[in-house]
Amino acid sequence: MRVLSFCFLVFLSVLSSCSEEKKPATEATEPPKFSTPIHSFSRPNQAVVDHLNLDIHVDFESKKISGSATYDIRVTTGENRIIFDTRNLEIKSVSVDGVETKNWWLGPEQPFMGVPLEVEVTDSSKQVSISYATTSGAEALQWLSPQQTAGKEHPFLFTQSQAILARTWLPCQDSPGIRYTYEATVHVPKDLMALMSATNPTQLDTSGVYHFRMDQPIPSYLMALSVGNLEFESVGDRTGVYAEPSILATATYEFADMQKMLEAAEKLYGPYAWERYDVIVLPPSFPFGGMENPRLTFATPTILAGDRSLTALVAHELAHSWSGNLVTNSTWNDFWLNEGFTVYFERRIMEAVYGEDYANMLAILGWQDLEHTLEEFKDTPNDTKLKLDLMGRDPDDGMSDIAYEKGYFFLRTLEEQVGREKFDAFLLKHFTDNAFKTMDTERFLENLKRDLLDDSEEKYAGYKIHQWVYEPGLPSNVVNVGSSLFAQVEGQLDAFMSSNDVTAIDTANWTTHQWLHFLRKIPADVTLEQMSTLDKAYLFTSTGNSEIAAVWYELAIDRGYKAADPAIEQFLIRVGRRKFLTPLYSALIKADPTMERARMIYEKARPNYHSVSTNTLDELLQIEL
Repeated sequence: MRVLSFCFLVFLSVLSSCSEEKKPATEATEPPKFSTPIHSFSRPNQAVVDHLNLDIHVDFESKKISGSATYDIRVTTGENRIIFDTRNLEIKSVSVDGVETKNWWLGPEQPFMGVPLEVEVTDSSKQVSISYATTSGAEALQWLSPQQTAGKEHPFLFTQSQAILARTWLPCQDSPGIRYTYEATVHVPKDLMALMSATNPTQLDTSGVYHFRMDQPIPSYLMALSVGNLEFESVGDRTGVYAEPSILATATYEFADMQKMLEAAEKLYGPYAWERYDVIVLPPSFPFGGMENPRLTFATPTILAGDRSLTALVAHELAHSWSGNLVTNSTWNDFWLNEGFTVYFERRIMEAVYGEDYANMLAILGWQDLEHTLEEFKDTPNDTKLKLDLMGRDPDDGMSDIAYEKGYFFLRTLEEQVGREKFDAFLLKHFTDNAFKTMDTERFLENLKRDLLDDSEEKYAGYKIHQWVYEPGLPSNVVNVGSSLFAQVEGQLDAFMSSNDVTAIDTANWTTHQWLHFLRKIPADVTLEQMSTLDKAYLFTSTGNSEIAAVWYELAIDRGYKAADPAIEQFLIRVGRRKFLTPLYSALIKADPTMERARMIYEKARPNYHSVSTNTLDELLQIEL
């Protein structure tokens, strides 16, 4: 290992290349093959990875992953360096074309970006192999004790690589604009099963050695690994569920419609390109609802409601198999191209399987989330644009409901304006023409203007495309989504508020979404007596539906309904999903600005949370470690 001062100059040259990207191209300049990475030290137009052969050991005792990452590379003529992203990794040795070399350097550390690993190569070099080990700073990794799992007998490990955490568990070119295929050999304890975002086993291998292949090229943020006491059950020809044995039957029941969702998605926007679509249900500390790792969605157990009412999340992660995994945002500035499209596609899948009323309820709840986010970001209006400028910022800052819900309403508005048949043809062409490629906002808008708007400047301006993408807030032409089912809910709530009589409410056959709308619409002047009446009638405080519980608990904190306090504390200790944690801790802080109660609960709960959640909550609660 060599750590030399001149590495800083090399790093400056990387930043310089970023600034040069902004210069207008001349006629003699060929367009770059790759967009200039914003959150990666790599310079893919000079040297880029094509294929990874990963060979690693998972050690639960030391809580480390160690082994080698061997990359097939392409080096541009005249170039002599390839740069990888690392963060809190121990680099042990480097080989080029099978020969160990001392000509490698670690540059200066940058906040949230980590450290560049530069390796000297020639333009005829074909392979670089890096021997490494993770450290306690591997934020992608969550090591769980047996007590933190459903079965309470075996430890568990899972990764979360998005947005730029892959570099904390393997050296890589960690930009969404760089795709590669991979194969892996993973050594784990003999009583545990390993799974990856690749071909996967369905039975335990008592040798403890698992082999994986991913023949379709993916970016590093889709690298995923999970190790635990897992079993598999099929729910369709190309779909199945992995979970701990004690919850497998529950999960299998919940996800029974996965095959229907897959077939509905294919009818909309073309063949599924990843062979199988399976879901693994992780322990409750998983920080997101789901993660769209190809072939194997990682999912939170908080969607196991017992009535299949929260499976829109599965439709969402399935939709990512087209929008995100198949056609990927070039940089994290273009994150809305992943999520806005996916929310739109998710709701089209749900409409195909469960009907228009169901999909419209999801859209209205999304609208409510968007309104809340717009209010939250009123002092930072630039963060409400679809196309972001995240230079110098952690890309996690851009993962808000703006990308998801404003992106959805932009596409839904376009659909209303041009007609569904024409819009579907445009999206099918988008996914087909750009399969296994990356896309940035500007190229997408060029394609939209040409393929959807017939190169009409008048339509482009009339549909307010520029305002939607490049300006804060929402344009005036945003589509209005209505729901007769939600109108009925509001009528029932009015009847209760005027009478304080739950018998005045007809809740027969209500779905989770109707209950969520009911709770969100409870007025600010609701009394504690009315809260108690509702709780006794509908058992909100003790509900097993996490979505309903989270909304009720936030309402209870805001209204001072103390009967829910023990359940709120247990929920925060048990569940690690950031979507629930952030508003609940924020409500606790609002109720008690000293943060005494919030910090007391957080001290107990923090060991159960993934770094994705603790990074957010440490800042929110002003925790200094």
